[in-house]
Amino acid sequence: MTDKYFRPQARVATAQSQALTNAFLRGVYLWMGLGLAVTAVVSWYVSGSYAIMNAIYSSSVMPIVLLVAWFGLAMGINAAISRISGGTATALFMLFSALTGVTLAPIFIVYTSSSIAATFASCAGMFGAMSVYGLVTKRDLTSWGSFLIMGLVGVIIASIVNMFMQSEAMHYIIGYVGVIVFLGLTAYDTQKLRDMGDSAPMDDATALRRGTILGALTLYLDFINLFLMLLRIFGDRR
Repeated sequence: MTDKYFRPQARVATAQSQALTNAFLRGVYLWMGLGLAVTAVVSWYVSGSYAIMNAIYSSSVMPIVLLVAWFGLAMGINAAISRISGGTATALFMLFSALTGVTLAPIFIVYTSSSIAATFASCAGMFGAMSVYGLVTKRDLTSWGSFLIMGLVGVIIASIVNMFMQSEAMHYIIGYVGVIVFLGLTAYDTQKLRDMGDSAPMDDATALRRGTILGALTLYLDFINLFLMLLRIFGDRR
């Protein structure tokens, strides 16, 4: 009797929960896509403006200031996300996406447009595949976290060291390791966002917007860094 009368209700509850999770994830991917679009447009525009490029890169100070502002804004959004409004979170994410575009503008000068486009397409395919894996796999990817973070720290340290060594071999090793790390992070973060969506407060619009923006920022960073690592390996320099 229990199975007869309660199983249909359980199925309805499960279907509703899945629908809510899907709505949350759609919001995450929508804002991530908009962020990438803003980055691409700003980067392309800035790279074609001699005045802006000259103002930023004519001295050694401005690129450092730009990079510090980029890191500071990313950390600031993460730290303040639970205290700011949904509109503010969205505005800061769009500002961060635009600032990323300014930071990445030199790639349009260093690399050919065709290799940038090809690398972006490859990145989108690889990112999509790993994100789908993170969504559908029954395997708990929590154990990946510590290894991926260690790998990320290693990539950062090696990149800083290679700024002084200028080793071409190290350049490519960092690229390949970076690709592995960010592919893993894509699956790992996607699964975390799926779990976040399962418990998202759908009756709280502000909390929901904060969650989707935080999720969009997380996957956005995975995508951008994966793209840069692939460009490091396969990009054709002018």
